[in-house]
Amino acid sequence: MRKELTYSTEIPEGVEAYLENKTLVVKSEKGENKRLFHYPGVEIKKEDNKIILNCKKATKNEKSIMGVFIAHVENMLKGVKKGFIYKLKICSGHFPMSLEYKDNKIIINNFLGEKKPRIAKIKEGVDVKIEGDIITLEGINKESVGQSSAVIESSTRISNRDRRIFQDGIFIIDKAGKKMH
Repeated sequence: MRKELTYSTEIPEGVEAYLENKTLVVKSEKGENKRLFHYPGVEIKKEDNKIILNCKKATKNEKSIMGVFIAHVENMLKGVKKGFIYKLKICSGHFPMSLEYKDNKIIINNFLGEKKPRIAKIKEGVDVKIEGDIITLEGINKESVGQSSAVIESSTRISNRDRRIFQDGIFIIDKAGKKMH
């Protein structure tokens, strides 16, 4: 039997939220997050100081879509309030690699003695700081920050070598509130 499913989340103090058609816009002094929430049967609305997601006849598929939408709304609100920080560690045992950040790209020189630099593209709205062997990525959009850190990590992936010996690379060590190691 299909039931009506409703979820509401409180908008934090200092955060402004409004809807443009089915696009939720969340603003604060840190910046602005936008996202389109469109799925048949699932509606999003703003009442008083709450964002409400509603589904009249929630099937299994619509329940899972509601869960995804809820996570996105909470991440948008958390992002403009506190922001997201990812940290990566540079590990170079064989060859000293050097990194430089310019034009929304991280250029990795001398990775495993390679002559051609490896390039990792950073998404728009992500701030990058390189201090010693730690790279810090910061931003208000969790997807952009997470995807940028994943691109950096995968740009130093090693193939055709023994991973037990060649442990060089750049690895995610701290993920938006979750300690990795």
